[in-house]
Amino acid sequence: MLAREKKTALIAENRRADNDTGSPEVQIAILSTRIGELTEHFKTHKKDHASRRGLLMMVSKRRSLLDYLRKSDTERYKAVIQKLGIRK
Repeated sequence: MLAREKKTALIAENRRADNDTGSPEVQIAILSTRIGELTEHFKTHKKDHASRRGLLMMVSKRRSLLDYLRKSDTERYKAVIQKLGIRK
């Protein structure tokens, strides 16, 4: 779980308007942070398969959000990819 302060900072960095909390950019940023934290968790807890399932679901959700963003607005997609360092 993300701490409240960290989550609000992520939302503030990636939002498109002042009261934006649900745009694809914000959701992708939150999911990416949670994915990174779980990846670190698995370096020490190799047999935690229940959490691994949650990680796979988060990766799938992020992928579908990225696909949606790529179809609807490629410039926003490229900006998110570059900002978060998801792709090459």
